[in-house]
Amino acid sequence: MSIQSENFEKAFYHDGYQLGMKACKEPVSEENLLAALAEMFRNIDDLTDSLLVYARQQGKAVECKKGCHWCCHQPVFAMDYELKYLRKYVSEKFSLPQQTEIKQRAEDKNNRFRQLKGNDLLNAKHPCPLLMNGACMAYEARPVACRIYLSSSVNSCQKFFQSPDDKSNYPALLDFPMRLGRMMNEGFKAALKANGIVAKEFRIEEKLM
Repeated sequence: MSIQSENFEKAFYHDGYQLGMKACKEPVSEENLLAALAEMFRNIDDLTDSLLVYARQQGKAVECKKGCHWCCHQPVFAMDYELKYLRKYVSEKFSLPQQTEIKQRAEDKNNRFRQLKGNDLLNAKHPCPLLMNGACMAYEARPVACRIYLSSSVNSCQKFFQSPDDKSNYPALLDFPMRLGRMMNEGFKAALKANGIVAKEFRIEEKLM
């Protein structure tokens, strides 16, 4: 890792930590937590938007777009505070019948995945409960893992979907946004822990049932 990359990671960790501290300001409330998390999501989106513009200027392809959903069938892990944000979005934006349908799809995916471990879990494929007509129903509230998953080759994503056990192929993901987004989230989580809030990780469907 270059010194410049390491400095970027430290900066994003620091920014995430500061946002986490903002989430814990007095009086401690869910409203403060979700507002700070929304700000972190915006920062990560700004990062990825800038990288997409730079990639286009350099003639490099970033092939993620609406309707391309090969990655939306694999297990996605997120922190419980991200999933609280997602649940709130679902409860506010969707009708009760839609919410019931989402919960049913979440339960179906959880039943398929809950006994799997290691590579069997990581390579398993089943649609996300929020995938509808090739697009995310809750795109604005998606977790960090979804925001930083950017590929330069849709063919590599399709091959990984069709043959996940093929070790010669893996999605051609952009490493830089993935590392920085993770570091920002790590900083956010560390700030919560410093204030006595221990965050845990879950698969999306576990918290949408």
